[in-house]
Amino acid sequence: MKLSIKILFYIIILSIGTGTYFHFEGELRLSEVIIGISVLAAVFILMPLFLIHRWKGKKLSDYTLTKENLDKMRNKGVDK
Repeated sequence: MKLSIKILFYIIILSIGTGTYFHFEGELRLSEVIIGISVLAAVFILMPLFLIHRWKGKKLSDYTLTKENLDKMRNKGVDK
């Protein structure tokens, strides 16, 4: 999973660079299509894969502000 995320990231960066190159060469329509598809791939494919990879095995309740977590944070400051 980690390797596929890295490969996809480098492909997206390369395609954005290619789109920028075509933009400076005067192929405006082609460059807009390449950059647009790259951004869509980054948002709808790369980011969800990355988030799934990073959140695997973690409990969401540890990172939300519930009454219990707020009480723990308040008590940590008092213990010091």
